[in-house]
Amino acid sequence: MSRKSDYSNKILKILGQKTAISLPELEKQINTQEYSQSPKYAITRSLKGLRDAGLIEQIPSPQNEYARLTKEGRKKMHSLELDSHTAIINTSWDGFWRIILLDLPENRKSERESLRYLLKKAGFVCLKNSAWISPYPFEHLFTNIKKDLNLTTEMIIIVTQFLDEETKKVLFETFGK
Repeated sequence: MSRKSDYSNKILKILGQKTAISLPELEKQINTQEYSQSPKYAITRSLKGLRDAGLIEQIPSPQNEYARLTKEGRKKMHSLELDSHTAIINTSWDGFWRIILLDLPENRKSERESLRYLLKKAGFVCLKNSAWISPYPFEHLFTNIKKDLNLTTEMIIIVTQFLDEETKKVLFETFGK
């Protein structure tokens, strides 16, 4: 990963934890993380790149300038969570199935495609058109996505241990459980 995208990813992850953050505070958090010192120029360039890509917006105020994630930035941040080495899929099954029902209209096709991509990345399998299932514990990530994208009725998340025997058989074969 290049140094610039490393800074960009760090910025997205920090912004994902807050509604908005002042630029001096953002720089301070980057400095106190893994880097002993981070050039202000690299951070400034990364912020510009993220803003130009539509992933963040910068809000001026009399005291400071603030940054916050856009809707697209939140999607990118959730995608980074799935890519990170800390998001290793727990392969020991806890006995629960995660079912996500996704129903986005045609006019929100790009969001639907992004969500399908994230579902596949998280180990979900499409059962029927808009029903996805997985034994992996990523329901919290998708609960956050649901909240962030305001998908109150378009996404339903079910965690259950009860499935009919025929469906269980097929899923055990699919997931090797």
